[in-house]
Amino acid sequence: MRVNRILLSSALVVVALVIQVSVLARLHLPGAVPDLMLLTVLGLALVYGHVGGALVGFGAGLLADLAPPADHAAGRYALVLCVIGYLAGLVKPETGRLKSATGPMVVVVAAALVSTLLYAGVGALVGDTAARHVGLGSLLFTAALYDLLLAPFVVPGVMALARRAENDPLAETGSAAKATDISSGWLSGGTGLRIGSQRNGLRVKAARARMARAGRIKGVKRL
Repeated sequence: MRVNRILLSSALVVVALVIQVSVLARLHLPGAVPDLMLLTVLGLALVYGHVGGALVGFGAGLLADLAPPADHAAGRYALVLCVIGYLAGLVKPETGRLKSATGPMVVVVAAALVSTLLYAGVGALVGDTAARHVGLGSLLFTAALYDLLLAPFVVPGVMALARRAENDPLAETGSAAKATDISSGWLSGGTGLRIGSQRNGLRVKAARARMARAGRIKGVKRL
């Protein structure tokens, strides 16, 4: 990943984690907790693609696994967000810009459901049965609802910051200069061809004039 991607992703993930732990987790909402980390990873994956999304998801999940007051096995959430970042990056728009909000909202709902199922599934493998006591159906519904309500305030902003960080002024200047050189080269090339053709035409006319003059001179001598 590029340096600007790493710096921006790290800053956004840290801010999201702080808000997640200090604010959202203390709301004590029924069912699941609004997952700001998941929405941040989704916004970055929709700009960076599947590889960047997977890397950002793994780093964000690992940070959440190690940050207090984490009460689950380390690497559990890293695996979940890595998979979510990879899958979300696969539906990245070709132009990097979204034409409507329908697609991202569908991605958010799908990511909330898949992440909850993956987290519960991995927990079942390591002996964590908390999802059974709360109710998996309730967790799925509340996770999708909370993330869907929070997404319009998070995903567009994260995508806008990621796109702005991708636009390197030096790269744009270099591209503009290269385009100027190419256009200048085309102009000079076209001018050179025209001048060359004009010179060739003048040479042919001069040669024909000399041949005609030589023919007239020979005709005069024969007379």
